[in-house]
Amino acid sequence: MFLVSLRHLHAFNAVAASGGIRRSSESLFRASSAVARSVAALEESLDAQLFERKGRGMLLTAAGEEVRKRADRIEAELHAVREEAVRLRDRNGAKVGGIEALLNERRLQAATLLAEMHHMPSVAHVMGVSQSAVSQAIARLEDMLGQPLFLRTAHGMMPTDAGRRWTESFERVLSELRHIPEDIAALAGVVLGVVTIGALPLARSQLLPTAIASVLKRHPQLHIRSLESPYEELTASLLSGRIDFIVGAQRASSADVFASRSLFQDKAALVARTGHPLTQRKKLTLQDLAGYPWVLSRSGTPLRESLVQFFNRQGQEPPSPAVETGDLALLRGLLVSSDMLTVLSAHQLHHEVQTGQLVVLPFEMPGMERSIGITTRKNAHLSPGAYALLAEIEAISTRWR
Repeated sequence: MFLVSLRHLHAFNAVAASGGIRRSSESLFRASSAVARSVAALEESLDAQLFERKGRGMLLTAAGEEVRKRADRIEAELHAVREEAVRLRDRNGAKVGGIEALLNERRLQAATLLAEMHHMPSVAHVMGVSQSAVSQAIARLEDMLGQPLFLRTAHGMMPTDAGRRWTESFERVLSELRHIPEDIAALAGVVLGVVTIGALPLARSQLLPTAIASVLKRHPQLHIRSLESPYEELTASLLSGRIDFIVGAQRASSADVFASRSLFQDKAALVARTGHPLTQRKKLTLQDLAGYPWVLSRSGTPLRESLVQFFNRQGQEPPSPAVETGDLALLRGLLVSSDMLTVLSAHQLHHEVQTGQLVVLPFEMPGMERSIGITTRKNAHLSPGAYALLAEIEAISTRWR
């Protein structure tokens, strides 16, 4: 359920741009009374005054300024979709309407859910509407844009190339829309809403739990969601606005699309159980490791590739693991109950090392450092809750540098 209406927001933005109801009604082709009702409805839904009514016009309040920032980004996204549709029209002669058909949050939600689920009855169930209503919403968007958004296939309703790009834009629009009430609440010193994090493995054991517990003490109305998908899926969700930021080991990403910043450098460690035969030695060599079984991350992961390169630099064959897994719980269990070795960040096994179940072995691995950091969508304006959590993560990270 969306608290803010795109149609009311569009009217608000026109009034903010023109400085008055009457002037904006001309650009919107709506009666002044209808525009005034839209602005009043938006103010009522947000429980905030967005304009000061002065003799010289409508002046934005502090709350109005916050709303306008989001409204401008929403309009830019929707106009970009329409402009691309116009360019595609020039190739096939299809008719493209104005953006009015896009000013319907439920319509955009239907498209984004269908792009994710590929099954119209499932979308209807999630939205609490009939399948016919979903079908009509998609048809209205396709009619306005002059392009099919989806194709019926053996795998369900799959987005076309244009449909995939446009539903990503729609997701960003809906994300901006959800953040507007949070921005208004923050003006009164209340941080609320939902923050969704893309959590890579290294961040899950110590950094994120510590930061989340701390931020929730100060902002108890905040809700945190964590997604633990593969990196490629997380970046796709970041691009669409479904998640706010990714935290963990940094990877190469497009500087045109994403913005990354390092928090601290993490060193990989050779880890085994307490009481492992290798714990009897003060300093280990590669030859000392021979004959012991290994449990490692899967082939192709950044840490595994770094380990392979480390052994190659030493002129040695990299270890062939007995077990490959990305499951930290399985890895812990294998280490504690056997003489297996692993290479992993000590941060990820912090609790087991602290409680004496596991130990970091005295083995130097130069070149195995990794940059741990934050990745956001470039030029994204996050919610107050997301900024609060980011500040907490950065404060904790300074102690680890």
